[in-house]
Amino acid sequence: MLTISTFRECLNGREPRVLPVEGKRLAAVAIVLRVRGGRPEVLFIERAQKEGDPWSGHMAFPGGRVEPGDSDSRRAAERETLEEVGVDLAGAEWLGRIDDMEGHHAADSRMLVSAFVFHLADAGEPSPNHEVREAFWFPVESLLEPERHVVYSMERLGTWRYPAIVVGHPQRHRVWGLTYKFLEVLLEAVGSALPDRWQETPEIARPPRRSR
Repeated sequence: MLTISTFRECLNGREPRVLPVEGKRLAAVAIVLRVRGGRPEVLFIERAQKEGDPWSGHMAFPGGRVEPGDSDSRRAAERETLEEVGVDLAGAEWLGRIDDMEGHHAADSRMLVSAFVFHLADAGEPSPNHEVREAFWFPVESLLEPERHVVYSMERLGTWRYPAIVVGHPQRHRVWGLTYKFLEVLLEAVGSALPDRWQETPEIARPPRRSR
């Protein structure tokens, strides 16, 4: 069974893949964990619909662009989490950083996203702002349930198919793309890898994994 101690022990000292930032637009997300009933839950948001936003309506972690006033990417993730869902990470336990990810070329290949993992012992319910349609906690172990794993299709400069995880409404709450990849890396790091839908679904072409 996954516990916060599992995340703490496995992420402590783990060296993330940190990509060069030159020429990139920087963004950061917070993977926020809490414990309910002895088991970890993770905070997801459903982004509000916004014209011109490549992530409009998508499931994600709280986060956004790194602004000039941010001291670093981690600070940006903390600031965006407070702004978007009213969750203050100032007193949270920082568990670690996981591998950087680049944006898809069909959306914004110049985007570089960093992810930071936090444990918030006294976390309550999120209070979304206008940028977020819905925010909720979801049991981490339920992400591993095979029946939740589906294929997501996107029409943008062609048809793209990706593995996805249903975490709520079957049509609205499907985690895919960068958020899925962050989960894939995080859960692999703690010894609970996601089902390998890249291999099981022939029409999905898995992108090459870069060595750290």
